[in-house]
Amino acid sequence: MNLLELIKTRRTIRKFKQEPINNDILIDIIDCARLAPSASNKQPLEYIVVTNKNLCENIFQNLRWAAYIHPNGTPKDYEKPVCYIAVLINKNRLTKWTGIDAGLAVENLILAAWAYNIGSCILGSVNKNNVKIILNIPDEYELDTIIALGYPAQQSIAEDNDNTVEYYLDENGNMYVPKRPLNKIIHFDSF
Repeated sequence: MNLLELIKTRRTIRKFKQEPINNDILIDIIDCARLAPSASNKQPLEYIVVTNKNLCENIFQNLRWAAYIHPNGTPKDYEKPVCYIAVLINKNRLTKWTGIDAGLAVENLILAAWAYNIGSCILGSVNKNNVKIILNIPDEYELDTIIALGYPAQQSIAEDNDNTVEYYLDENGNMYVPKRPLNKIIHFDSF
């Protein structure tokens, strides 16, 4: 798949096959995140890769999934992620652009995962205090986001729709995600 196809076909996945992800693939995915641009080259981000089943379950208990379709967006036991990546910010390396650094790195991470046919879900609705304890994260680090990973057990389809932002599931459990049509968001030379 070329880069444009990768970008245009990557969608959020919330239901996963219970197949482990090879550690070499996970290392490569993190390497892609590491190489993202960073303001002043401060490189404030670090990552914890979690594949241990007990730790994954403990993290799962501290996440909220898919508010628009709750509780149907929450993976069942046989659909849960097989891996989580905790994105950490080293507070000693902050700049006013650290949030942008995190966004760029996470985008690299999820695109790299998709290049391996691994689905992802960026989770910001996290009980961060509990996850910091579970993962033994030192005080000088802030937990930015959790990325759930696994081989997809559902399809996620983008559809042009400027009437709503609410995604939904069809009767087969596939996700439909409204995206504003290109002709509604693109302007040339002026507004």
